[in-house]
Amino acid sequence: MKISGSHWLKLAKNLLAPVFSPCLFCGKAHMPSTKMPGLCTMCEAALPWIGIPRCRKCGRPVGCPDCSRSHEHGLLRYNRSAVSYSADMREVLGRYKYRGNERLGHVLGQMLDQAYAALQEVSIRNGDSTPGPPFARPILPFFPRPRAALWQADVLVPVPVSSTRLAERGFNQAEQLAAVLAGRRRIPLLPLLVRTQHTAKQSFKSRAERFADMKHAFAASTDPVLQGHFAALLQTSRDYGRPLRVVIVDDIYTTGSTLRACAGALVRQPGATLKDEVEICSITWARS
Repeated sequence: MKISGSHWLKLAKNLLAPVFSPCLFCGKAHMPSTKMPGLCTMCEAALPWIGIPRCRKCGRPVGCPDCSRSHEHGLLRYNRSAVSYSADMREVLGRYKYRGNERLGHVLGQMLDQAYAALQEVSIRNGDSTPGPPFARPILPFFPRPRAALWQADVLVPVPVSSTRLAERGFNQAEQLAAVLAGRRRIPLLPLLVRTQHTAKQSFKSRAERFADMKHAFAASTDPVLQGHFAALLQTSRDYGRPLRVVIVDDIYTTGSTLRACAGALVRQPGATLKDEVEICSITWARS
């Protein structure tokens, strides 16, 4: 059988064409993103990043009537989220969180880094330029101090899930995302909170029902090892003459009821109330 020259040319092009791995979002073998490994350039360009949030308190990208009720924010200083919770992001989170596609965890953790950077920026803009933790890279006096180095978290605390949810999913999504960020930013990750009661899914509940459900859902861990690490971090912040900077990590911010309940549990450590010694912020992958 005679093969035409055009057919040989087509075969050669196929052999020489680059082979791309499927994108973790769309599943297609498009050109990979250099900014967001695991995604293709098309999906990376379509991400609904929250650039400049409308609400300076909770990081919501649109107008936020909730934050006019300042008494509801309690101990949470700021929240920042990486992306808006669009239909596409909801589908991605569903594949990761409910259908067990744990490969997405690293990508979502990388995206969470954008929320952490936004939290740094708002803290700097509001004049918090006291020194960072002792494990941060030292800045020599004859070199300018980078702006981002002026504010660093002391510890990341993931929102815990109940034993029922852990058995269903096999992992805690907040802890996985926080672990990626902890590695990128070199911040200690401590599971300082425990879930004291299982709550039904919050998706179809009203704002008031969510707050009622979460009111007593968390407590500070009594694990002596964790308590020892926490005490050491607290003493270091005292040596710096400032509050301990705690950042709570979760996958999505809807009403903020979960994050506020976690903040309340964090300051109620066994044998002490640390309201004046702890500065609590939060970051989430998405903001609804």
